[in-house]
Amino acid sequence: MSESCDKSCSSCSEECSERTEPKSLLEQPHECSDIKKVIAVVSGKGGVGKSLVTSMLAVSMNRMGYPTAVLDADVTGPTIPKEFGIHRKAEATELGIMPIKTKTGIDIMSVNLILENDTDPVIWRGPLISGMVKQFWTDVMWGDVDYMFIDMPPGTGDVPLTVFQSLPVDGIVIVTSPQELVSMIVSKAVKMAEMMNIPVIGIVENMAYLECPDCHSQIKVFGDSHIEQIAKQHNIDTIAKLPLNPAIAELCDKGLVELYDGDYLKHIVEKIEKMEESK
Repeated sequence: MSESCDKSCSSCSEECSERTEPKSLLEQPHECSDIKKVIAVVSGKGGVGKSLVTSMLAVSMNRMGYPTAVLDADVTGPTIPKEFGIHRKAEATELGIMPIKTKTGIDIMSVNLILENDTDPVIWRGPLISGMVKQFWTDVMWGDVDYMFIDMPPGTGDVPLTVFQSLPVDGIVIVTSPQELVSMIVSKAVKMAEMMNIPVIGIVENMAYLECPDCHSQIKVFGDSHIEQIAKQHNIDTIAKLPLNPAIAELCDKGLVELYDGDYLKHIVEKIEKMEESK
């Protein structure tokens, strides 16, 4: 080490035994947590049904017998508790915070589970919101979880960056809609994942079509889909399409998303399960 060393290794070109390596930004989960796989559900814009897809993926993996959890990182617009019909509040102990279990046993943590009233707005700046998301990881006693799904806020701002840097995300699922403008939005999400070195599991196109109840033909309410071309551009080989389905919307409104029927996300689910097999 040079006599003039100021211990600022990042700006020093000399090689020495005292050089310190950059520390990992990954946060450790609570000591009572054993989380095997973390899947983030992202979207480049709001209003495309990201929370719905998160819920359906969690329900699908839970039905297959895997211990499953949902971390609701959409702090300013949390809808996960509503979709699962959760009205109880999370409780804190000396050891940490206990997540709330749904009717079928999925563990949930969301800011709405610690607010006095569900309709109270969260009027916080970015750093506070990011800090809350990290606390959901470090302070919640998740127990044994095979698959944790993170419902991300839209865009590529503070919280997505915090999640990608602070949590060991194994892959992302991108949710989009059929409009032409989504090619740009999907590209932003894919490029952020590439920059953070996180693989894209697949794309879910929500509101892809409306099925006629009489003739069962597909009505393209928002026009023709371009999702196949977009996926090909980014070498993504797994696509799922969700229809506009009033029955699913009603289940979510009633807090009964765990009762949804359909295999719309089959290929995404199969690919997520293979991640565990290849571990």
